[in-house]
Amino acid sequence: MERISSDFEKIISGSLKSFSPYFKSDNAVIFNADCLEILSAIPENSIDMIFADPPYMLSNDGFSCQSGKRVNVNKGEWDKSNGFDNDTGFHNEWILSCRRVLKPEGTIWVSGTYHSIYQCGYLLQKNNFHILNDIAWFKPNASPNLSCRFFTASHETILWARKDKNAKHIFNYEEIKNGNFPEDKLKKENTQMRSVWSITTPRTEEKEHGRHPAQKPLNLLKRIILASTKEHNIILDPFCGSGTTGSACKCFNNRSFIGIDADIHYCDLAKKRLSQKN
Repeated sequence: MERISSDFEKIISGSLKSFSPYFKSDNAVIFNADCLEILSAIPENSIDMIFADPPYMLSNDGFSCQSGKRVNVNKGEWDKSNGFDNDTGFHNEWILSCRRVLKPEGTIWVSGTYHSIYQCGYLLQKNNFHILNDIAWFKPNASPNLSCRFFTASHETILWARKDKNAKHIFNYEEIKNGNFPEDKLKKENTQMRSVWSITTPRTEEKEHGRHPAQKPLNLLKRIILASTKEHNIILDPFCGSGTTGSACKCFNNRSFIGIDADIHYCDLAKKRLSQKN
Protein backbone atom coordinates (compact mmCIF):
# COMPACT_ATOMS: atom_id res chain seq x y z
CA MET A 1 0.00 0.00 0.00
CA GLU A 2 1.32 3.44 -0.88
CA ARG A 3 2.30 5.66 2.01
CA ILE A 4 0.49 8.98 1.97
CA SER A 5 2.75 12.01 2.11
CA SER A 6 2.31 13.64 5.52
CA ASP A 7 3.09 17.02 3.96
CA PHE A 8 0.31 16.47 1.41
CA GLU A 9 -2.17 15.66 4.18
CA LYS A 10 -1.10 18.74 6.14
CA ILE A 11 -1.81 20.97 3.14
CA ILE A 12 -5.19 19.38 2.31
CA SER A 13 -6.49 19.10 5.87
CA GLY A 14 -4.84 22.31 7.06
CA SER A 15 -4.26 25.20 4.68
CA LEU A 16 -6.93 24.08 2.18
CA LYS A 17 -9.52 22.74 4.63
CA SER A 18 -11.92 25.61 3.84
CA PHE A 19 -12.06 24.52 0.17
CA SER A 20 -14.27 21.61 -0.83
CA PRO A 21 -12.41 19.22 -3.15
CA TYR A 22 -14.18 18.18 -6.33
CA PHE A 23 -12.34 14.87 -6.00
CA LYS A 24 -10.08 13.38 -3.35
CA SER A 25 -8.27 10.09 -2.98
CA ASP A 26 -5.38 9.06 -0.75
CA ASN A 27 -2.75 10.75 -2.89
CA ALA A 28 -4.67 13.12 -5.15
CA VAL A 29 -7.05 16.04 -4.91
CA ILE A 30 -8.79 18.21 -7.53
CA PHE A 31 -10.28 21.63 -6.87
CA ASN A 32 -12.84 23.26 -9.17
CA ALA A 33 -11.69 26.83 -8.63
CA ASP A 34 -9.59 29.71 -9.90
CA CYS A 35 -5.99 28.57 -9.52
CA LEU A 36 -4.95 31.89 -7.95
CA GLU A 37 -7.44 31.36 -5.14
CA ILE A 38 -6.12 27.89 -4.28
CA LEU A 39 -2.47 28.85 -4.75
CA SER A 40 -2.86 31.78 -2.34
CA ALA A 41 -3.91 29.34 0.40
CA ILE A 42 -1.08 26.83 -0.10
CA PRO A 43 1.87 27.36 2.27
CA GLU A 44 5.00 29.01 0.95
CA ASN A 45 7.84 26.65 -0.06
CA SER A 46 5.71 23.50 0.14
CA ILE A 47 5.44 22.14 -3.44
CA ASP A 48 8.15 20.04 -5.08
CA MET A 49 7.20 20.29 -8.75
CA ILE A 50 4.66 22.15 -10.88
CA PHE A 51 3.49 21.33 -14.38
CA ALA A 52 1.57 24.22 -15.94
CA ASP A 53 -0.22 24.16 -19.28
CA PRO A 54 -1.88 27.61 -19.22
CA PRO A 55 -4.38 28.81 -21.83
CA TYR A 56 -2.68 29.58 -25.13
CA MET A 57 -5.11 32.42 -25.88
CA LEU A 58 -5.64 31.26 -29.47
CA SER A 59 -9.44 30.92 -29.65
CA ASN A 60 -9.83 33.49 -32.42
CA ASP A 61 -12.51 31.97 -34.69
CA GLY A 62 -9.87 30.29 -36.84
CA PHE A 63 -9.88 26.66 -37.97
CA SER A 64 -7.70 23.60 -37.64
CA CYS A 65 -7.67 19.91 -38.55
CA GLN A 66 -8.74 17.14 -36.21
CA SER A 67 -9.07 13.48 -37.21
CA GLY A 68 -8.90 14.57 -40.83
CA LYS A 69 -11.75 17.06 -40.48
CA ARG A 70 -11.83 20.85 -40.48
CA VAL A 71 -12.80 22.12 -37.00
CA ASN A 72 -13.11 25.49 -35.29
CA VAL A 73 -10.14 26.30 -33.03
CA ASN A 74 -12.28 27.96 -30.34
CA LYS A 75 -11.84 26.06 -27.08
CA GLY A 76 -13.88 28.23 -24.74
CA GLU A 77 -13.98 31.60 -23.04
CA TRP A 78 -10.98 30.58 -20.93
CA ASP A 79 -8.81 30.44 -24.07
CA LYS A 80 -9.73 33.82 -25.58
CA SER A 81 -7.16 36.57 -25.64
CA ASN A 82 -7.85 39.75 -23.69
CA GLY A 83 -5.11 41.64 -25.50
CA PHE A 84 -1.36 41.33 -25.16
CA ASP A 85 -0.99 43.37 -21.96
CA ASN A 86 -3.87 41.64 -20.16
CA ASP A 87 -2.68 38.20 -21.26
CA THR A 88 0.83 39.01 -20.02
CA GLY A 89 -0.59 40.21 -16.70
CA PHE A 90 -2.52 36.95 -16.32
CA HIS A 91 0.59 34.86 -16.94
CA ASN A 92 2.59 37.00 -14.53
CA GLU A 93 0.03 36.47 -11.75
CA TRP A 94 -0.03 32.69 -11.89
CA ILE A 95 3.74 32.42 -12.35
CA LEU A 96 4.32 34.57 -9.24
CA SER A 97 1.82 32.47 -7.28
CA CYS A 98 3.56 29.30 -8.37
CA ARG A 99 6.94 30.72 -7.37
CA ARG A 100 5.68 31.43 -3.85
CA VAL A 101 4.55 27.85 -3.20
CA LEU A 102 7.55 26.08 -4.79
CA LYS A 103 10.36 24.88 -2.57
CA PRO A 104 13.74 26.58 -3.26
CA GLU A 105 14.95 23.44 -5.05
CA GLY A 106 11.56 22.94 -6.72
CA THR A 107 11.08 23.12 -10.46
CA ILE A 108 8.31 24.22 -12.81
CA TRP A 109 7.49 22.96 -16.30
CA VAL A 110 5.49 25.28 -18.56
CA SER A 111 4.03 24.07 -21.84
CA GLY A 112 2.91 26.25 -24.72
CA THR A 113 2.98 27.20 -28.36
CA TYR A 114 4.28 30.43 -29.86
CA HIS A 115 0.98 32.06 -28.83
CA SER A 116 2.03 32.01 -25.16
CA ILE A 117 5.40 30.41 -24.48
CA TYR A 118 7.53 33.48 -25.17
CA GLN A 119 5.52 35.55 -22.70
CA CYS A 120 5.86 32.78 -20.12
CA GLY A 121 9.59 32.38 -20.72
CA TYR A 122 10.18 36.10 -20.33
CA LEU A 123 8.13 36.19 -17.13
CA LEU A 124 9.90 33.17 -15.64
CA GLN A 125 13.19 35.00 -16.02
CA LYS A 126 11.72 38.34 -14.91
CA ASN A 127 10.54 36.64 -11.71
CA ASN A 128 13.99 35.15 -11.02
CA PHE A 129 13.43 31.57 -12.12
CA HIS A 130 16.49 29.87 -13.59
CA ILE A 131 15.68 28.14 -16.88
CA LEU A 132 17.25 24.68 -17.07
CA ASN A 133 16.05 23.47 -20.48
CA ASP A 134 13.61 24.17 -23.24
CA ILE A 135 12.14 20.93 -24.55
CA ALA A 136 10.79 20.59 -28.07
CA TRP A 137 7.92 18.11 -27.88
CA PHE A 138 7.74 16.82 -31.46
CA LYS A 139 4.40 15.32 -32.50
CA PRO A 140 5.03 12.74 -35.24
CA ASN A 141 1.26 12.49 -35.86
CA ALA A 142 0.56 16.25 -35.91
CA SER A 143 -2.46 17.46 -37.85
CA PRO A 144 -1.81 19.06 -41.26
CA ASN A 145 -2.10 22.79 -41.89
CA LEU A 146 -5.31 23.24 -43.87
CA SER A 147 -4.65 26.78 -45.07
CA CYS A 148 -1.43 25.72 -46.84
CA ARG A 149 -0.04 29.18 -46.04
CA PHE A 150 2.21 28.22 -43.10
CA PHE A 151 4.51 25.43 -41.96
CA THR A 152 2.65 22.59 -40.27
CA ALA A 153 2.76 23.11 -36.49
CA SER A 154 4.25 19.84 -35.25
CA HIS A 155 5.76 20.72 -31.88
CA GLU A 156 5.18 22.48 -28.59
CA THR A 157 7.81 24.02 -26.35
CA ILE A 158 8.10 23.03 -22.70
CA LEU A 159 10.25 25.18 -20.42
CA TRP A 160 11.86 23.64 -17.34
CA ALA A 161 12.99 26.08 -14.68
CA ARG A 162 14.27 26.03 -11.10
CA LYS A 163 13.05 28.44 -8.43
CA ASP A 164 16.45 29.11 -6.83
CA LYS A 165 19.51 29.13 -9.07
CA ASN A 166 21.73 28.12 -6.15
CA ALA A 167 19.58 25.20 -4.98
CA LYS A 168 20.11 21.60 -6.11
CA HIS A 169 17.11 20.50 -8.16
CA ILE A 170 16.06 16.90 -8.77
CA PHE A 171 17.17 15.31 -12.02
CA ASN A 172 17.02 11.52 -12.18
CA TYR A 173 19.80 11.23 -14.73
CA GLU A 174 20.28 7.46 -14.76
CA GLU A 175 16.55 6.70 -15.05
CA ILE A 176 16.24 9.07 -17.99
CA LYS A 177 19.44 7.94 -19.70
CA ASN A 178 18.86 4.21 -19.32
CA GLY A 179 15.08 4.02 -19.14
CA ASN A 180 12.80 2.34 -21.66
CA PHE A 181 11.02 4.83 -23.94
CA PRO A 182 9.63 2.76 -26.83
CA GLU A 183 7.25 5.55 -27.85
CA ASP A 184 10.15 7.88 -28.71
CA LYS A 185 11.93 7.01 -31.97
CA LEU A 186 14.55 9.71 -31.30
CA LYS A 187 15.75 8.31 -27.96
CA LYS A 188 18.78 6.05 -28.40
CA GLU A 189 19.19 3.23 -25.90
CA ASN A 190 21.48 3.95 -22.94
CA THR A 191 22.44 7.41 -24.13
CA GLN A 192 21.73 10.83 -22.68
CA MET A 193 18.23 12.02 -23.45
CA ARG A 194 18.24 15.08 -25.67
CA SER A 195 15.92 18.06 -25.59
CA VAL A 196 13.77 16.96 -28.54
CA TRP A 197 11.16 14.39 -27.51
CA SER A 198 9.12 12.50 -30.07
CA ILE A 199 5.81 11.56 -28.44
CA THR A 200 2.49 11.11 -30.22
CA THR A 201 -0.59 13.05 -29.16
CA PRO A 202 -2.98 11.35 -26.67
CA ARG A 203 -3.98 7.81 -27.58
CA THR A 204 -7.62 6.81 -28.01
CA GLU A 205 -7.76 5.06 -24.63
CA GLU A 206 -6.62 8.27 -22.92
CA LYS A 207 -9.80 9.96 -24.17
CA GLU A 208 -12.32 7.25 -23.27
CA HIS A 209 -14.01 9.49 -20.68
CA GLY A 210 -13.95 12.53 -22.95
CA ARG A 211 -11.29 14.84 -24.28
CA HIS A 212 -9.77 18.20 -23.52
CA PRO A 213 -8.84 20.39 -26.53
CA ALA A 214 -5.32 20.89 -25.19
CA GLN A 215 -4.91 17.42 -23.66
CA LYS A 216 -1.34 16.21 -23.17
CA PRO A 217 -0.29 12.59 -23.73
CA LEU A 218 0.27 10.43 -20.67
CA ASN A 219 3.76 9.47 -21.87
CA LEU A 220 4.81 13.12 -21.86
CA LEU A 221 3.83 13.68 -18.24
CA LYS A 222 5.24 10.34 -17.13
CA ARG A 223 8.62 11.37 -18.54
CA ILE A 224 8.49 14.76 -16.82
CA ILE A 225 7.61 13.20 -13.46
CA LEU A 226 10.24 10.48 -13.83
CA ALA A 227 12.89 13.08 -14.64
CA SER A 228 12.23 15.65 -11.94
CA THR A 229 10.55 14.12 -8.88
CA LYS A 230 11.16 11.47 -6.25
CA GLU A 231 9.05 9.49 -3.79
CA HIS A 232 6.81 11.51 -1.45
CA ASN A 233 7.05 14.63 -3.63
CA ILE A 234 3.99 16.85 -4.08
CA ILE A 235 3.18 17.73 -7.69
CA LEU A 236 0.81 20.56 -8.56
CA ASP A 237 -0.98 21.39 -11.81
CA PRO A 238 -2.78 24.77 -11.73
CA PHE A 239 -4.57 24.16 -15.07
CA CYS A 240 -5.12 20.42 -14.75
CA GLY A 241 -7.71 20.04 -17.54
CA SER A 242 -8.37 16.35 -18.18
CA GLY A 243 -6.10 15.26 -15.33
CA THR A 244 -3.15 13.87 -17.29
CA THR A 245 -0.64 15.05 -14.67
CA GLY A 246 -2.60 13.29 -11.93
CA SER A 247 -2.93 10.14 -14.04
CA ALA A 248 0.84 10.15 -14.58
CA CYS A 249 1.45 10.51 -10.83
CA LYS A 250 -0.51 7.30 -10.30
CA CYS A 251 2.07 5.45 -12.40
CA PHE A 252 4.77 6.11 -9.78
CA ASN A 253 4.93 5.14 -6.12
CA ASN A 254 4.22 7.70 -3.44
CA ARG A 255 3.77 10.89 -5.45
CA SER A 256 0.95 13.20 -4.36
CA PHE A 257 -1.05 15.37 -6.74
CA ILE A 258 -2.91 18.67 -6.39
CA GLY A 259 -4.91 19.67 -9.46
CA ILE A 260 -6.89 22.84 -10.06
CA ASP A 261 -9.23 23.75 -12.91
CA ALA A 262 -11.90 26.44 -13.22
CA ASP A 263 -14.07 24.41 -15.63
CA ILE A 264 -16.29 21.87 -13.86
CA HIS A 265 -16.67 19.81 -17.05
CA TYR A 266 -12.93 19.13 -17.14
CA CYS A 267 -12.79 18.53 -13.39
CA ASP A 268 -15.36 15.79 -13.93
CA LEU A 269 -13.26 14.32 -16.73
CA ALA A 270 -10.15 14.39 -14.52
CA LYS A 271 -12.11 12.79 -11.67
CA LYS A 272 -13.12 9.88 -13.89
CA ARG A 273 -9.55 9.34 -15.04
CA LEU A 274 -8.09 9.49 -11.53
CA SER A 275 -10.78 7.12 -10.23
CA GLN A 276 -9.68 4.45 -12.69
CA LYS A 277 -7.60 1.58 -11.40
CA ASN A 278 -4.16 1.30 -13.02
